[in-house]
Amino acid sequence: MFIAAIAALLWVNLIGLESYENIWKTKLTIGITSFSIDETLHFWINEGLMAIFFFVVGLEIKRSMILGDLSSLKKSAFPIMAAIGGMLIPASIFIVLNYNQETINGWGIPVATDIAFSLGVLSLLGRKVPLTLKIFLTALAIVDDIGAVLIIALFYTSEIIWLKIAIAGILLILLIVANTSGIRNITIYCVVGICVWICFLHSGIHATIAGVLVSMTIPLKVQINTSEFVERCKNLLKYFEPPYHSRTSKGSSALSTTEQRSALNGLEIAVKEVESPLQRLEHSLHYWVAFFIIPIFALSNSGFIIDQDAISNTGSLTTGIIFGLVAGKPIGIFIFSYLSVKLGISNLPSGVNWKQIVGIGFLGGIGFTMSIFLSGLAFESYDLISTSKMAIFGASLLAGIVGFLILKLTKTN
Repeated sequence: MFIAAIAALLWVNLIGLESYENIWKTKLTIGITSFSIDETLHFWINEGLMAIFFFVVGLEIKRSMILGDLSSLKKSAFPIMAAIGGMLIPASIFIVLNYNQETINGWGIPVATDIAFSLGVLSLLGRKVPLTLKIFLTALAIVDDIGAVLIIALFYTSEIIWLKIAIAGILLILLIVANTSGIRNITIYCVVGICVWICFLHSGIHATIAGVLVSMTIPLKVQINTSEFVERCKNLLKYFEPPYHSRTSKGSSALSTTEQRSALNGLEIAVKEVESPLQRLEHSLHYWVAFFIIPIFALSNSGFIIDQDAISNTGSLTTGIIFGLVAGKPIGIFIFSYLSVKLGISNLPSGVNWKQIVGIGFLGGIGFTMSIFLSGLAFESYDLISTSKMAIFGASLLAGIVGFLILKLTKTN
């Protein structure tokens, strides 16, 4: 992702902005005859691939709310309070600095946290940080993502076409019914999900919201529990041991008996039944998102011209983003976390101290991908978007370095 962003900068500043923009303005038609969408590559990346990204984010949110660190109020109170502070304070700083100006619409930019980038920086510290701190940052970023999704849906939405929303709502209800009826066929959810995305695309609400809503309908229940899975596997694996194994040719890896082939088929079925459709989708899409969707988004959205005027620009938009991410994020995360503990709402995670919470606060200031995405929704002017990108780059880099150094120099409890 970082390499892709640097490549975009080099492309624009060494080869030229025109060639960069021409590539992403290339038209691509998907579909057949009247059932087709003819749009630019930039559109397909920002509206299509990013919908898949938000779909995976939604899967992570649902899993965390049902099985993970957000599954109970006691578990979730600390990261939820931290995330609320990490959204309110940066937004407030930006609004104060940009009040009564055309840039006020960019208040959502410093609210976002790039979960992949922030966790990547944290992973560089290895065993220097406790596991509970990594869990806290993950939960914090997930709650932050929920906030970003709500901001996109409520504040960065054009005129709403209610008929399209109604159709999308009916389709989502059908998916919920399919879930509660025990239908686990992923293809059904994907096909109907694409229809929901098309409805949102023409509704006025950003199409990426469809990804989150569809993800909430994916089944998380398993057909068999782990005990049943282990027992079934034990019974099936007997067919690969003597006396069944002795029937196969010595040294042969082929399955030469009907029992073994049937047992192998039974094992495949057991694996599918012990894993929920949600977990299967999350696992299969994770690498596509991490190594294709996010890098291609960074490559297509991170290019801007670096010149003396841009560097010396310290207008309200630049200062709002930088102060929001570098100061607002750590201040908001720390203060709201501290208050939640002092008021008895939550407990400080075991093995974690307050200096580390400050460090995590700075890592929360790495807005990068999400902030760039929000800047594209907030502004239409190329100059404002370009200024936003430069401020996001600088702020994310500074916040990441400061957060890394604080965590590296802080002793673990």
